[in-house]
Amino acid sequence: MSGLIKARSLSMVPPMAGGGQGLPPLSCLYLVSSFLAMEPTDTVLTYARLCGGGSVTESVQRFIWDRCLREAIGKSHAPYLRNFLKKLISEIELKHGDVLDELYELLTNSLAYSNEANSLNGNVRALKCISFLFPEDFYEHQSCSMTNRLLVSLSCSLNMLEGDTGCSIWPSSLFLAEYILSYPQIFSKKSCFELGSGVGLVGICLAHAKANEVILSDGDLSTLANMKLNLSLNNLNLDDNHEFEYLKSQSSVKCLHLPWESAAETELLALNPDIILGADIIYNPSCLPDLVRVLSTLLHHEKSRSPFEDMSSPKEHPVAYISSVIRNTETFDRFLGLLEAANLAIVDLTPTCQPLSLLPYMQSYNRSTIRFFMLSGKQNGSQASQSSLKLGCIPAN
Repeated sequence: MSGLIKARSLSMVPPMAGGGQGLPPLSCLYLVSSFLAMEPTDTVLTYARLCGGGSVTESVQRFIWDRCLREAIGKSHAPYLRNFLKKLISEIELKHGDVLDELYELLTNSLAYSNEANSLNGNVRALKCISFLFPEDFYEHQSCSMTNRLLVSLSCSLNMLEGDTGCSIWPSSLFLAEYILSYPQIFSKKSCFELGSGVGLVGICLAHAKANEVILSDGDLSTLANMKLNLSLNNLNLDDNHEFEYLKSQSSVKCLHLPWESAAETELLALNPDIILGADIIYNPSCLPDLVRVLSTLLHHEKSRSPFEDMSSPKEHPVAYISSVIRNTETFDRFLGLLEAANLAIVDLTPTCQPLSLLPYMQSYNRSTIRFFMLSGKQNGSQASQSSLKLGCIPAN
């Protein structure tokens, strides 16, 4: 587990209220959050300047050393740390400031220690720690009531386009995570099933939202192994039944190897979810028929009743929430056609169902490119007009 910081130490990072001595607390919070999330070094330096009123003062350097670098020694991704130190020191020297001796010493040590495995391996993995920052009045969310911050640690790939896509953190999964944490009442006490779970971020957030059951799935075994590592990093432990139990919420979390092309109908129906979720799962045209078959099987299935439910009430059908960046309009139009053929309704929620901005420090995350959809079986009366869902013609709901 080289390059990984244990979640326990991260969860104990004190709140930024008060910031460093005499430093603006919000800028300090954004500085630490962007560093932990491995945002581009220029972004981190921007917040460092804001902390110092336009320059990286000695007080800001001390704050960076105490809150960022000292904890990262020997634990963070070495090339990222080295690049940040170089730019930080260069920034200070350019303005004729005095550089802390600790920064010079750490840079010298990092240059002497060349982590060849990290720098040369095609599937580079590193630990990113994503800080979800809640408004001050968001106290009803019990997992964040003490600090208004939820910190999620994720082992992920740094090569998003080089064969390790399942272990990357995609913008659509950040959006879906924000949505879950913004509206936990939608998912609380529900059974939730995610298709193409990747690093497991959505599932971790579902556990924080107090979902009764969280079922994560992926068709790639190496991605599934990394997902299980991330659940463990965030205090979800594997038991003898291959289920994870979140220590705070007691949510049941399961991980399934589920290639869409071979998923059996009986296997899918046994899941019996209330809510299906997916982030960036409609980008590959060759996978769309299998994906829609899986969605159709789940969404047309009536939820099984528990013995304690009112038998006179109407039976419920599941719904699906999908977030996606539409990269190719032809692929998306094909997806719509397959949904129509499967008698599934789709409604665009993008104009009316935006989550809270819980990642304000993350300049690499562009939420405006993400579309958010709800899918259901048409027997629910949720009749979305397929033709009007063509790109550029999506109605506000």
